[in-house]
Amino acid sequence: MPIIEILTIGDELLLGLRTNRHLLWLGKQLAQYGLMIQRNFVIGDAPEVITETVAASWNRSDIVIITGGLGPTKDDLTREASAQALGLPLEFVPELRETITHQLAQRGAPFTDNNLQQCYKLKGAEILANPNGTALGLFLIQASKLLIMLPGPPAELQPMWSDEVIPRLRKINVLGNRTPSYLQFCTSGLGEALLATKLQPVFSQYEDLSITYCAHFHQIEIRLTSAKCSPEALRLIAEECRQRLGADFLGYGDCVLAEVVLCQLRDQKKTLALAESCTGGYLANDLTHISGASSVLAGGVVCYSDASKTDMLGVPVSMLTTHGAVSAETTVALAEGAARRFHADYALSTTGFAGPSGGDERHPIGTAYIGYHSPDGTTCSKHLFHGDRHIIKTKATHAALDGLRRQLLRASNPHA
Repeated sequence: MPIIEILTIGDELLLGLRTNRHLLWLGKQLAQYGLMIQRNFVIGDAPEVITETVAASWNRSDIVIITGGLGPTKDDLTREASAQALGLPLEFVPELRETITHQLAQRGAPFTDNNLQQCYKLKGAEILANPNGTALGLFLIQASKLLIMLPGPPAELQPMWSDEVIPRLRKINVLGNRTPSYLQFCTSGLGEALLATKLQPVFSQYEDLSITYCAHFHQIEIRLTSAKCSPEALRLIAEECRQRLGADFLGYGDCVLAEVVLCQLRDQKKTLALAESCTGGYLANDLTHISGASSVLAGGVVCYSDASKTDMLGVPVSMLTTHGAVSAETTVALAEGAARRFHADYALSTTGFAGPSGGDERHPIGTAYIGYHSPDGTTCSKHLFHGDRHIIKTKATHAALDGLRRQLLRASNPHA
């Protein structure tokens, strides 16, 4: 297996202004072909640091992938520093000037002097087209090693990887006849320790099985990898896990909880309404982020004030006075009001104290009520989440969607 290193370049990554999404995305792309990244370095824009890091990676690796620093500004020095590290000259390519000029003209922008630095390539490198920007990528083979240089913006890097890099990797047989040697599935509602305990009787039967857990709030991704098991055999192992986990099994691959819920509603030909107080629109955002949500999401209300709860969803003033906005009674009334207002089969409602202010001895910060309206009636659950305001809202959103997912599972298979 080739040794692969990724160098992610940009001061903004080290200053905390941007997250390193490239490692996650490229790691998954390579894993599809049974390839694994051995090292990833995040470095700033200083040319001497880039030169030193590229030289070291080039000496010990078979494939070096560099992202960022190919733009037109003074801090975009990846091309120059990499050329110095490999001892290669830079060549001016007149055709690139024409390409960039044409791209800029289509956007109503002029070609400026600093765009000239984007018209150079390392000697011997192929140019990777970038229809989404002016930063051209580079693909260099030298002494049985491979250097791939990609632009920083994901909207440019990802299409370039799929359209320009993958065909070249196939051509030089880097990918070979590799097939996915792993299988991933997701769970929801269980912590890592309990999940591992539940699945240990399954995994202990297979000596050559590698198991990786990755937790995101209440959702956990499990990746199964084996050098001996075929993809079909891994699928059978995962199916055994699914049977053991029951409703805690979310799905195969990269699961998005909101997408799973929308698919359930669509399959059952049901609609959903929302009444959000403490989540403040997080539920609506997660659901509408999925294409096609309009076929099942009837509508929603962010009813943050008491007046909005009464005026828009019909919660009685007497109920708010007696029980308060953060209560089971109000949460149930919100869910029923949302279903009624939007003529929906199902409804979710949330109330609570996300902090840092608010709350009391009975309802400390992190308390959240979640209401569920269905054709069978309306119920409510109480939760206590920990974390800052964003985390509490995110956890409440996940809990609401997961609770609805479980209700829909029961509705689709009432005798299970």
